[in-house]
Amino acid sequence: MKTALTTSLLALAAAGFVIPATAADGHNHGATPAMSASAHHSGGMQLAAATTTEMVDGTVKKVDKSAGKVTLSHGPLANLGMNMNMTMVFRVKDASWLEQMKEGDKIRFAADKVNGAFTVVAFEPVK
Repeated sequence: MKTALTTSLLALAAAGFVIPATAADGHNHGATPAMSASAHHSGGMQLAAATTTEMVDGTVKKVDKSAGKVTLSHGPLANLGMNMNMTMVFRVKDASWLEQMKEGDKIRFAADKVNGAFTVVAFEPVK
C-alpha cells in the first residue's frame, strides 16, 4: 500500500501537479498552489495565470445594455478553442464597457469563459 501511494504521488508530481504544503512557520498565509511565489512574498494576491488570453480584432454588431451583452464579429479565439472567424454574443466583465461601445465600432478584446459563459474580460477601442 505504501509503495502504491508513493508511486501515485511521484506520478502526480511528474505530471506537474502541485501538492500544497504548509510554510515553515506553520502558516500558509492564505497562499494557494496557483499563487506565484513572488506574489506570496510581496503580500499581493495576484494568481499565476493558467492560460494567456490574447487580444483579437472585433467589430461590434449589437449592444444589449439591459442584458449586459454585446454581439461581436471576431477572429479566432485560440484560448477558447475557436479557430475560425465568427459572430457571437458575449457577456462583459464590466457593464460600464457597454456605454463605450456602439454598433460598427472596431475594438480589440480578450475573452474567456467565466462561470460557464463566454465573457469579454478586456477590451480597447481601435483608433
